[in-house]
Amino acid sequence: MKLMFLGTWEIVIIVLVVLLLFGGKKIPELMKGVGKGVKSFKDGMNGVEDPKDEEKK
Repeated sequence: MKLMFLGTWEIVIIVLVVLLLFGGKKIPELMKGVGKGVKSFKDGMNGVEDPKDEEKK
């Protein structure tokens, strides 16, 4: 399975660079922040109602 035209070796290199830049202790904090951002985005998308649905009501 390819992730946006990236091969296995490219993903491995990206992971290694992230580990070198942020270190092992910062990675969980970074992922926690990304998770909160994704959850906030999903909550925002669920809160937006389709205008067509309002017309039907």
